[in-house]
Amino acid sequence: MLSLSVSDLTLGYTGVSFYTDWALLEGKQGSFAAEGVFAFEPFFEAASTAGIYLLARPGPYINAEVSGGGYPGWLQRTKPKLRTLQYLNYTDNYVRQIGQIIAKAQITNGGPIILFQPENEYSQATSDVTFPDREYFRAVQDQYREAGVIVPFINNDAAPRGYLAPGTGSGSVDIYGHDAYPLGFDCANPYTWPDGALPLEFRALHLEQSPSTPYSLIEFQGGKAIPPAVVPVRGFTPSYETWIDRFERVFYKNDFSFGATIFNVYMTFGGTNWGNLGHPGGYTSYDYGAAIAEDRTVFREKFSEAKLEANFLKVSPAYLTATPGNASNGSFTDSAAIATTQLKGNITNFYVVRHAAYNSLNKTTYMWTVPKAQATLRKRFQDKTVLILYGGANETHEAAFTGSSAFRVLEGADVRSDFKNDALVLNWDVGTARRVIRIGVDLYVYLLDRNYAYNYWVLDLPARSPSDNYSTLNPSSVIIRAGYLLRTAAVRNDSLFLTGDLNRTTPIEVVGGEPHPCTSLFFNGQKLTTNTNSYGVTTGTLVFYRPNVSLPNLTNLEWKYINSLPEIESDYDDSNWQNANVSITMNPRGLDTPNSLYGSDYGFNAGNLLFRGHFTAAGNEANLSLRTQGGAAYGVSVFLNSTFLGSWVGNGTGFEYNQTLTFPPLKAGQPASITVLQDNMGLDQSFVVGTDQMKKPRGILNYTLFGRPQSAVEWKVTGNLGGENYRDKARGPLNEGGLYAERQGFHLPRPPTTDSRWKSAKPTDGISTAGVAFYTTSFHLNLPAGYDIPLSFVFTNSTSNETGVSNSRSQLYVNGYQFGKYGELIGDCCLPKLQD
Repeated sequence: MLSLSVSDLTLGYTGVSFYTDWALLEGKQGSFAAEGVFAFEPFFEAASTAGIYLLARPGPYINAEVSGGGYPGWLQRTKPKLRTLQYLNYTDNYVRQIGQIIAKAQITNGGPIILFQPENEYSQATSDVTFPDREYFRAVQDQYREAGVIVPFINNDAAPRGYLAPGTGSGSVDIYGHDAYPLGFDCANPYTWPDGALPLEFRALHLEQSPSTPYSLIEFQGGKAIPPAVVPVRGFTPSYETWIDRFERVFYKNDFSFGATIFNVYMTFGGTNWGNLGHPGGYTSYDYGAAIAEDRTVFREKFSEAKLEANFLKVSPAYLTATPGNASNGSFTDSAAIATTQLKGNITNFYVVRHAAYNSLNKTTYMWTVPKAQATLRKRFQDKTVLILYGGANETHEAAFTGSSAFRVLEGADVRSDFKNDALVLNWDVGTARRVIRIGVDLYVYLLDRNYAYNYWVLDLPARSPSDNYSTLNPSSVIIRAGYLLRTAAVRNDSLFLTGDLNRTTPIEVVGGEPHPCTSLFFNGQKLTTNTNSYGVTTGTLVFYRPNVSLPNLTNLEWKYINSLPEIESDYDDSNWQNANVSITMNPRGLDTPNSLYGSDYGFNAGNLLFRGHFTAAGNEANLSLRTQGGAAYGVSVFLNSTFLGSWVGNGTGFEYNQTLTFPPLKAGQPASITVLQDNMGLDQSFVVGTDQMKKPRGILNYTLFGRPQSAVEWKVTGNLGGENYRDKARGPLNEGGLYAERQGFHLPRPPTTDSRWKSAKPTDGISTAGVAFYTTSFHLNLPAGYDIPLSFVFTNSTSNETGVSNSRSQLYVNGYQFGKYGELIGDCCLPKLQD
């Protein structure tokens, strides 16, 4: 957590937002638990240590591409419509408990939380519910206020519709905010941006809807969660390529032209959907094509571009009070192909310049003319002032400076100069070689190309209370040129101590900042050999020592195997299973069967579900018609006694499925059993108020046993061990499903593999018939200390002798924690990460 907080800080960000997931914290109604890996205090402490402010977003509804939109499965058994006034009795316990946790970490109590968002994207509803229901939204706010939350409330309208903006009546928030995903969610054509997608109206809408509050974008597009596809997708490359650094340069800067002062990117880091956390429309991976990759690496160019933009804003306090104008084609330039937006300040003006056709790839030459104004876009230190200017390769740039006509090129060449209207004008062609120029006595200007600028880091120095490390209150910092990632900086006496990560040997320079002079430079605790050049820059070399990383070959390990579908065997005893005897369901779908066969009606809300139907054969049973529902990409397999009848292997669009399965001949009077194994992919979200999509059940919707009444079959059901009375408190209510190996705890460390039921076999051997195999092994990761080494499990394509493509599904556990799922026919986008 501290590592990610520091990564956000080194980006130049001053804050992050976070969701809390109700389903993880109150898996059983009335039993709230936020301990161990679910505790929030370490996260809050990490944010405080790094100096990152927090926007808390606890819902209760959060969407977020998680199962049920964050709703616990037991809400499927409640009658009131979700996200309406009547359902709030069920949220009381969660809101009180999470509200109290958040309240303790508010800035007023010395914590990092400065903003609070009740609900989430409350922006759309069906015609049969009151919307927007101001009394509902006010009641949600009241619940949190009663829990002790006093920081300002902000909302995130899914689009700028002005719902619940300040001054509009009951339920209004303190600060109005909205979301925007201007390129939608199509990754099929990553290098083609459609006409008309760039927002142009946000400033006008802000003045119309909430002119008295900061212009706030609570979720602005930073990538996309790729859904399971009919044609499998491999990896998040399409998402990253669509919302790459060019997207940031065009769309983020366009947002700045509207004067956005609360700007939250969704996502800067997505991470992983551990342990059945995700909703059916996503994968294990929630990489999102974000600036920070799922494995926490920062190699993507969009990370570096975001860092440049954020650091520009940090040294531009005048931006906060500048008044945005309207974009105008041809204004300030001699070309109608160029659009300019002026943000006018008392002293400093800002200009956002782009192609009028935002998606144009043309190279356009233009002359830009602006009124002479004083700029404050520089970093002042005790002994010097540093200004870093950068641009794209092969562009021509010009900058004017008042106050001194004297300048000296300290490094590089080919800088043209002129003196016009009492200003020194420098003109240069952007190239790979940098130039360093001193203007007057103490202004040092660095002229860089964009790729070179990526290597510059602005690190805030630790400060004392009350500002602590929060950069908005701490003006002391250093500018360093280095390599892959710098994390922290600290000054002790005349020495500068830096921490960071390397992926190669790289030069380091202390461009500006304390201490002055810098007599010693340390990196990760090691003193460096340094020199100081003629203009006071301390230089050295960071040497990367490639570690000797030896990973186990998984194929060569000793594996043990056990059958994890003994339920189809003739002697299997299911007497301890839950009888499917709920005849009246609270689920709004109702029942098409004598008794409910919905998992959540029996407390089984996550992971695989198993149903066993017992009947005495009449001898005329020819087939079974079965209608099941498990969410997008789910699968189901059906057995009669030990005979495999068939499967629905799933695809990215199949939420439910009807199938008719032919029976082998049955002998009259003999007992028979049907076993249905369903891979529940999570609960649907409830984005549109009134739809109650989250309540769509998982399990068997209907069945017909040919020639027999439904009542001839008596059903039993099972899922994760204990259901909502889940046994594994350390890993939480969503970690496990109902597979035999899970119910027996074989996924936990040290399973009883000496038992005679276990055989020696490897996952690469597979099984020759339909069923479920559970494999386990153990190994030690002897990784060298002092290195951050991201590791991942990569599932490669597998084959089947019959079809050439495997219908298999895989589920991965490490030390008892579910790391992810993989379906060959669904596409993976999942590289589960193994992290310490």
